[in-house]
Amino acid sequence: MRLWTLATLCTASLLILSGCSGKGPMPKKDAVIDNTLPIVALTKNGTIVDTNTIALEWGSIDDQRVEGVYIYRVEFDAESKSSAKGENGVKSDYYDTVSSRFSTHYLDKKVEPASRYGYYFKTYSANAESQKSETTVITSLPQLESVIWIHSRQSMPRSAKIIWRPHENAKVKAYIIQRRTLQEINWTDIATVDGRLNAEFIDKNLKDNFTYIYRIRVLTYDNIVSKPSQEVTVVTKELPAEITQVVASTDLPKKIEINWKSSEIVDFLTYRVYRANSINGTYSEIADTKKNSYVDVIEEDGKEYFYRISVIDRDKLESVSSNHTALGRTLIKPATPSLIDAKQLNGTVRLSWITSDSRAVSYIVQKRYSKSFLESSIEDFQNIKKNEFIDSEIEDERTYFYKIFAIDANGIKSEPSIEVKFKVDDKSAVKKPNTTLKKAERSVEKKIEQNSVESNIAPAEDVILPMQDF
Repeated sequence: MRLWTLATLCTASLLILSGCSGKGPMPKKDAVIDNTLPIVALTKNGTIVDTNTIALEWGSIDDQRVEGVYIYRVEFDAESKSSAKGENGVKSDYYDTVSSRFSTHYLDKKVEPASRYGYYFKTYSANAESQKSETTVITSLPQLESVIWIHSRQSMPRSAKIIWRPHENAKVKAYIIQRRTLQEINWTDIATVDGRLNAEFIDKNLKDNFTYIYRIRVLTYDNIVSKPSQEVTVVTKELPAEITQVVASTDLPKKIEINWKSSEIVDFLTYRVYRANSINGTYSEIADTKKNSYVDVIEEDGKEYFYRISVIDRDKLESVSSNHTALGRTLIKPATPSLIDAKQLNGTVRLSWITSDSRAVSYIVQKRYSKSFLESSIEDFQNIKKNEFIDSEIEDERTYFYKIFAIDANGIKSEPSIEVKFKVDDKSAVKKPNTTLKKAERSVEKKIEQNSVESNIAPAEDVILPMQDF
């Protein structure tokens, strides 16, 4: 442990001293070799090796002619032990310059882990270079190992948890989390967890039912990055199974009832009901329920909506709902009654009608008239069971309007029939029966017997029958 501490302190010192080095004068192609110039010799413990750095130390140079030191580096092929092109390596080139004879240290920071390098030196003066020194071959330390144990938790909702055993090396300051998918080749750094003793990471905002692969590299205080750890695979939790059987009512008054098959998921939380005006429209959430049915109360007859149902689990994951849609509709209005006769007779207004809708259980006759120039009145005669109506409450010099509504057992009112208009003249001004009108009435009655339904009933603006005496 003491030796390791000394080596670390020495490396730190060399890092500081390496500030003296840097590109300075470069060797000349036609340099003169001066055999009297001193040759660089490394000290007894003149090399300190790390994973990505190599420190070199040589003896002091007292020759005042020397201006600095040229450094040459030999790079070896990873698969060979000797040089193919250079004396002791594959490639031998000028590498750097220490531009002061008083400097006795050099730190090479461009080093790969577990790689062999050779170094030799030349001192230089203003006009010449020395003979080259002996070549020193150094192998950098292997890359730092990562954590030796890593584990993952499966089936988490849209997230993944990675845990590991803290690294034993006290130089470790952080963990680099890397991730890829089955569709990807390259790894991506997604997070850095600071602190050697930290031992977990939770990855969020992931896809549902999707596979992710994780590994860890450790980072030291001197920016050494370790080998990758073992890989672990995580599959996120899948969405709840979708609801496949959705039906909606079309015959209920003022409401639509939606039913669906119950979900069988173990961690069920609730169902969610969505509604839209069209099958491909925008669906809005209208209710959450734990039952497998829902009643949508709607104060409108014949109103259509489209419904979709999703299921939500306790992790708040929501199933797909767009594949199954049900059309619902509130009960439509009863069919509109058809007027077949409208006439004035013996100081009364008489109306009769027919309907083709068996749902009609009663009728409403609506009477409208003007009480004054600025005031009008509407009366509804309700709960009429027969298909006829006689109104004897009429007055001279007034105009009346009538229309008919059908009512079903649920109280739903049909659309109104056509509106008929009667203008009542002053009865005292009429002295004799109007035989022409009598003939017209008999003609209308005859048409009714022949089942002519509405062809003889004109719209309100065309029906004006004067009051008669018989």
